[in-house]
Amino acid sequence: MLGEKKHLIVKRDLYTDPTFPASDTSIFFDYCTPLAQFRGEISWLRPKDICSTPRLFSNNPQDVQVKQGILGDCWFLCACVALQKSKYLLNKVIPPGQPSWTDESYQGCFTCRVWQFGHWVEVTIDDRLPCLGGKLCFSQCQAEDLFWLPLLEKAYAKVHGSYEQLWAGQVADALVDLTGGIAERWTLKGPGKNTEKEKTGMVLEKAVFRRLMNLKEQCVISCSVLNSRQGASELGEFHAFIVIDMLNLSKVSGKEIFLLRIRNPWGRRCWRGPWCEGGQGWSQLDPALASDLLSRIQEGEFWVDDEEFFREFDEITMGFPINEEGQLQSLYTVVGTVCHSYDREVHVCCDLSPGFYLVVPSTFLKDAVGNFLLRVFSTGRISLSELKPPPADAALCEELPAGEWETVQLHGCWKNGQSAGGSRNFPSFHINPCFPLSIPAGPGKSSVKVTLRQHCQDSKCRPIGFHIFQVPNSSWKPHTSSFLHLEPLVSCVPHCYSQEVSQLCRLPAGSYVIIPSTYLPNTEGNFTVVIATKIDRKRIHSRETLGQVLQENQHCAANLHNEAQFFKIEVKNICML
Repeated sequence: MLGEKKHLIVKRDLYTDPTFPASDTSIFFDYCTPLAQFRGEISWLRPKDICSTPRLFSNNPQDVQVKQGILGDCWFLCACVALQKSKYLLNKVIPPGQPSWTDESYQGCFTCRVWQFGHWVEVTIDDRLPCLGGKLCFSQCQAEDLFWLPLLEKAYAKVHGSYEQLWAGQVADALVDLTGGIAERWTLKGPGKNTEKEKTGMVLEKAVFRRLMNLKEQCVISCSVLNSRQGASELGEFHAFIVIDMLNLSKVSGKEIFLLRIRNPWGRRCWRGPWCEGGQGWSQLDPALASDLLSRIQEGEFWVDDEEFFREFDEITMGFPINEEGQLQSLYTVVGTVCHSYDREVHVCCDLSPGFYLVVPSTFLKDAVGNFLLRVFSTGRISLSELKPPPADAALCEELPAGEWETVQLHGCWKNGQSAGGSRNFPSFHINPCFPLSIPAGPGKSSVKVTLRQHCQDSKCRPIGFHIFQVPNSSWKPHTSSFLHLEPLVSCVPHCYSQEVSQLCRLPAGSYVIIPSTYLPNTEGNFTVVIATKIDRKRIHSRETLGQVLQENQHCAANLHNEAQFFKIEVKNICML
């Protein structure tokens, strides 16, 4: 008798995220947005419950167009376009190789990365997504079987605490969070008679905008409407759009015509200007060309000329390009600082000659406590360091001449047979510890005080001293016998039986090494080298009052070398406004 074969189907338990559950607590924050009307109506479904063959990505560019749902996060969706323009960023934000729905190892979870205050933070979610009537109710791609966008939106909502907290925001903030780079914002409107300059920000000139559009394939360009005006009510208020393309039709039309193709994240056409389908603007072009341009637009896209663009839109936001090696590239910008503002981040672009500069991040009012992140981007070589407070040693403070000093403490040790070379009287001197010292270019010599302090009781002090040598060239190595033939520029000898010895000197710009030593070789002990460098700068007094333009003071040492720099400084609050 033949045995009956039975097939056992095992249903796997898929991952459920306990920290961001499939409930109203993950949807709502305080029920203060229009989203509140859907309270109790939103269900959570996995992609395989929404469509039969879910996919993460598609190679068809039209499939991946972003569409906004009932959540007011157009600012986030505009920034997501950056991932479509860069394979590097896409892999950075959504790490490749994760199991998906067709893989046996799929567990029902995905991991995304979001840049938060200096670090890429991994965010793991389950794949249950908010739905109404069995379909996604928040963001989705043009092809409804693609799920990278709603999954990324869920991860971003988890970072913020709920979906509702994504309602309304700045495109620039989302661009920073999804690229780790920086973004620039310009206003398209100059200040009126009753409008202060700091409320309008940096005004973008039309000629500069046309040059910036040459980067449209490399970075996100978004435009925003902040309030409705005559003829543009269909654009909505506080809504962000994506600038897709710009064409110069001056040669073929015989007059200056620049057309811009705009995409609305709502996914529907909303423009009734002269360049809408059937509009009067197309009569200025050859019918064949007009037909070709109209055939290029997808659902949610429309054409405008740059005259009406500057008239109807209020603001432009542009992310700095990032190449496939992950390197941030600069934008060309006609810009300057404005006074303190209620933004998550502020920044300034400038050209700096080689020299020593200070950057001072501040709040407008004193005693406003908070954390911040300071980032510096440059096309040339720079070094950035925090200005150290005066040494805690009261005696050392008293010995420093009047003025402002930056101090650095370096710790080391002499070890028998390794780094205890003794004084210059011995051929083993070159094995002593070696500490680099760089003096930046300036108007003259810099005042430097070097102190060598050994860690011992007074009764057990060893004879100690140090030498300062100027580095002959960039290829010179300190721990070689050639060291013995150099003459020190500064010497703190003879070696003394003291807990500390010090020397005040003036050094020209250049590279140096400090060699601390005991008198005899193979004498072990621990020590600290304290380097105090005097900061010579003019006093700057700020006369800023609320509502006026400020020429910012600067603090926090940055050492620039060799050539003029394009310098990007960003101060970021660690708080959400």
